[in-house]
Amino acid sequence: MLAGPRPAAGSPSAGSPNAGSLNATSAEARALVDGPLEAARAGSLAVVFKALGDPVRLRLLSMIASAEAGEVCVCDLNAAFSLTGPTISHHLRTLREAGLVDSVRRGTWVYYRPVPATLALLAGLLDTGRGPAATS
Repeated sequence: MLAGPRPAAGSPSAGSPNAGSLNATSAEARALVDGPLEAARAGSLAVVFKALGDPVRLRLLSMIASAEAGEVCVCDLNAAFSLTGPTISHHLRTLREAGLVDSVRRGTWVYYRPVPATLALLAGLLDTGRGPAATS
């Protein structure tokens, strides 16, 4: 866990303490196939990929990223799983700390939205520029 003050709720990096380490400069935004990653960069990205390595978190991110309104209430996310509220909250916190989603509290409920810059960074990182793999 990173130390330091947390941003105020609703700010662009609220709840995403690792998001700052994923800001891509032109040198860092290259694909994996363009050259080896620096050790520090690999460590930052590993946090994000680890967050995506759980099926529940991957489903949560998919639900949040595909929401028509651009955000989803935690109440709707809880209803989609046969897991307890605290378990869903744990998974959402992991996604937030990895910089994949952001949240804002409105009254009783928390609303989650994707962090487009992080998703774009991952897409660019994984892009081989070679198109879809040919099937035999």
